[in-house]
Amino acid sequence: MDAVLQALADPSRRTVLEILRDHPASAGELADALPIARPGVSRHLRVLREAGLVEVRQEAQRRIYSLRPEPLADVDEWLESYRALWRNRLDALHTEIARGKRKS
Repeated sequence: MDAVLQALADPSRRTVLEILRDHPASAGELADALPIARPGVSRHLRVLREAGLVEVRQEAQRRIYSLRPEPLADVDEWLESYRALWRNRLDALHTEIARGKRKS
């Protein structure tokens, strides 16, 4: 999961994932959507591939990249305990606010 979190830390890689969430894309299409040079896009794609977040298939002369959501599900599962913590704290805050309104 460390590799996934490190991959997600970069805004350009998150942009790539957002594009791939909607549809598979070639490296050229991804490069056109980012304000960085193609070699930089290739490096970002390599990091995403190594983290297991994208997969690539060859179509003639093009490489087509697709999102692999499974590693994101692992991160989501890890975050759930933190969501529960915040839900509990927000519920307690709501209760205190409601008590304050009743006293007024």
